[in-house]
Amino acid sequence: MINVGIIGYGYWGPNVARNFNLCSSAKLSAICDANEARVKVAKATFPFVKTYSDPMEMLKSEDLRAVAIVTPVHTHYELAKAALESGKHVFIEKPITSNARQAEELINLARKNGLILMVDHTFLFTGAVKKMREIIDSGELGDLYFYDSVRVNLGLFQHDINVVWDLAPHDFSIMNMLINKNPTAISALGTGHFDHGREDVAYIFAHFDNGFIAHFHCNWLSPVKIRRTLISGSKKMLVWDDLSSDEKIKIYDRGVNFEQTTNGIHKLLVSYRSGDMYAPKVSTTEALQLEAGYFLDCVEKGVDPFNNGEAGLKVVKMLEATDQSLKRGGAQIRI
Repeated sequence: MINVGIIGYGYWGPNVARNFNLCSSAKLSAICDANEARVKVAKATFPFVKTYSDPMEMLKSEDLRAVAIVTPVHTHYELAKAALESGKHVFIEKPITSNARQAEELINLARKNGLILMVDHTFLFTGAVKKMREIIDSGELGDLYFYDSVRVNLGLFQHDINVVWDLAPHDFSIMNMLINKNPTAISALGTGHFDHGREDVAYIFAHFDNGFIAHFHCNWLSPVKIRRTLISGSKKMLVWDDLSSDEKIKIYDRGVNFEQTTNGIHKLLVSYRSGDMYAPKVSTTEALQLEAGYFLDCVEKGVDPFNNGEAGLKVVKMLEATDQSLKRGGAQIRI
């Protein structure tokens, strides 16, 4: 049994605690939160765990083998560093840190101490993302043209980060997993209407050397909640609606065919293809449950997870480039 401690029992922490508690290879041993009211809730929910208000005190426990850090982004670096220095494997909420330098330090520290450092990019464990990866890898979509993602709703406003750092890590990590290419530059436009201008609406473009392009719309001020991704290819097109109750993924046999002729004058002939649509079956197993189990398995076997510190660093570099572009009015920032 791997004794696991949770640092942070606010919005997401209870979900992380519940799923680790359900894992047969783990024992939920400790929960820490600076808010006394949240500590009481944790104790009422899991009366068998030891509770703390000071994370550094919890990290002194020699019984703990791993910790999950589910706290605001600006606290990640110090908490993860302390956990790794105390010999604990680390499962950390996205994004991994507030900047790339901090992420690199944690990666090196984990490697030096022979510990697992894994970033909680939960969507990578959903049945939908796994199915999309399978479809793209099979070549069914053909050559990929573009990736378009919309993640909007009314709130939740964060006190320490803008909408990009809150929502874009989800879609950056998903795109990085699905698209086997690295973006070379980021450009972004956004605006903030409250809280000293911190962006609550943003439009982000990821540029690639081969002409492929990705677009992300992040918004805290939408009257409706939308989580939709469109991936277009030379053969077929894919639409993922994460809020759909049944047909989350739809594959469309639609596209455009071009033919050039040089009979006398140069012409570009365009024809449109509109075939069938089908919705593949998608697993409905809770993603966080699978992710918690995967983390424990990596700890037990000493295997580096695919959503490791390096994957988290890649996302942070994209976030930093987005912030720079926002400040420079949409200028392309090389990654």
